[in-house]
Amino acid sequence: MEQKTRRKKLGVIGGMGPEATSYYYENIVAHTKAQRAQDHIDMVILSHATMPDRTRAILEGDSPELVRLLRRDARTLEALGVSNIAVTCNTSHYFYDQIQDAVRIPVIHMIRESVAYVVKEFGNVKKVGVMATDGTVRSGIYHRECRRMGVEPVDLSGERQRDVMSLIYEDVKCGKIGDRRKFDRVISEFLRRGCDAVILACTELSVFKGKHEIPSFCLDAMDVLVRESILRSGAEYQ
Repeated sequence: MEQKTRRKKLGVIGGMGPEATSYYYENIVAHTKAQRAQDHIDMVILSHATMPDRTRAILEGDSPELVRLLRRDARTLEALGVSNIAVTCNTSHYFYDQIQDAVRIPVIHMIRESVAYVVKEFGNVKKVGVMATDGTVRSGIYHRECRRMGVEPVDLSGERQRDVMSLIYEDVKCGKIGDRRKFDRVISEFLRRGCDAVILACTELSVFKGKHEIPSFCLDAMDVLVRESILRSGAEYQ
């Protein structure tokens, strides 16, 4: 009789924003190799849409309530028997250590996994553009991982960073398809600055990617989180 890999229940701290969490779940289902419903992984998704804004918490230095809620959500998922936790928000990973310290089970580090994937799979990468919220950029979480992996992180000019924030907050978070012109202006600047790859480091940008064709040198951090979530749950990624 064929030996099956033991499946593990996956916990998700989501709702930041809700559409990004929905997109993550759709991709978990789409990329899990399955021939029947029972082949998919068990998940507990905590869609915490009222979570305080992560960028504002970082920029204004007002994070105690946000950290308290993230830690509480992680403990709730642990109590429900999950084996790993995914957080479907890049900016929240600024508080990764506080979240991980709240539980005994692993919290998947989306930023670390994404940078490692770029370095390993893209080949000869020296400069990486980080397309993210002001909070993620200011926090330096991608910058530290890039430097740790021996690549140079590249930020945007103030004007192009405003395009990114507008695309995230005024377009995708408002349920719009997203202005392609903003995206293309940002990508053009990254290319002019010599980037070999660009990380879409915000889950709202993942939603944008789901509705638009994007260049092959762009890596969606959510795609990496989806893959890692499936594999850690004992299923096969396809």
